Amino acid sequence: MYIGVTNDLERRLYEHRNQLVDGFTKKYNVHKLVYYEMTEDVKSAIAREKQLKGWRRDRKNALVESMNPSWKDLSDDWRL
Repeated sequence: MYIGVTNDLERRLYEHRNQLVDGFTKKYNVHKLVYYEMTEDVKSAIAREKQLKGWRRDRKNALVESMNPSWKDLSDDWRL
């Protein structure tokens, strides 16, 4: 599961899906958006990213399932 912060989610998904960025998503072919949070405050976004990265996998899974129980790709209808 990839966790990151961006100021443009659609652009970032495009980059990951087209493997334009080296790293975790390219190495493990991660390209499905199953959960996201929005904020206007970059400092709180970075703090939340660090918090989530510190969680165990089962807790992250439960968070996803609270919003998206079927793990559907939430960006299916977006043009990327």
